[in-house]
Amino acid sequence: MKSNGTSCSIPDRSVLKKDSKLFDYSDSYQRSFSDIEGTIDSTKIGLLFFSGKSKVTDILFAIRNKVVGLFGLKTSGQMSDSQKLPDHFKCEPGEQRGLFRVFDKTENEVVLGEDDKHLNFRVSLFLDRIPDDTGKKSLTITTTVKFNNLLGRVYFMIVRPFHKLIVPAMLKGMIKRIENEKSTKR
Repeated sequence: MKSNGTSCSIPDRSVLKKDSKLFDYSDSYQRSFSDIEGTIDSTKIGLLFFSGKSKVTDILFAIRNKVVGLFGLKTSGQMSDSQKLPDHFKCEPGEQRGLFRVFDKTENEVVLGEDDKHLNFRVSLFLDRIPDDTGKKSLTITTTVKFNNLLGRVYFMIVRPFHKLIVPAMLKGMIKRIENEKSTKR
């Protein structure tokens, strides 16, 4: 497996799979980790998604926000303070954290995203047990995009190279935080 994750298809049991033919774009990256204790669930993965971003990721998001502003799309800077970093955030449907609203949540998955005038996107954080290796799980991050107009297509064409760098790096960082947390508890 590549260090940042392996490119794959949308997991069959993902909430997003049933609508996969409706998306104009999708990609998925997967990486495995050990969870012998069984303590990693969809809520934990959702919280990890929002924590511990690297300086490089912060810079890339800052560039993204500047580009997005040119297209009239929402940026995290337009969200209220209560939406940015709420202490009570539980990754439940309807909750918002920064630019991301929680659309769906199951035992194994959290679906985040936003609907905007130019495009709608979803990010699935999907956990699955690896059947032939006790205590191993995989985490798949899937991104889907539905373009609402030409401006959405142009915007995504510009940010897609950044997206292809950010998502695998975020996956790697999330797995690293899981592994570090596990090693400090031993």
